[in-house]
Amino acid sequence: MCLAIPAEVLEIKGNTAKVDCGKGVLIDVNIMLVDTQVGEYVLVHAGYALHVIDRKAAEETLQMWEEILNNE
Repeated sequence: MCLAIPAEVLEIKGNTAKVDCGKGVLIDVNIMLVDTQVGEYVLVHAGYALHVIDRKAAEETLQMWEEILNNE
């Protein structure tokens, strides 16, 4: 099973984007597979942005992760 995390695109330089995975966790990901812009959300897996998703879906998913992690 694969898991992709929603992340907001903060900055783009060439084929690399700095994204926020929530809680201020910033990582660099490869965006060669998607057409994205700063401010959009992407699904990230293994260092690659795989799909652009809408803000509502991203925020709902991040909220679910927050609930799961706080209920351990």
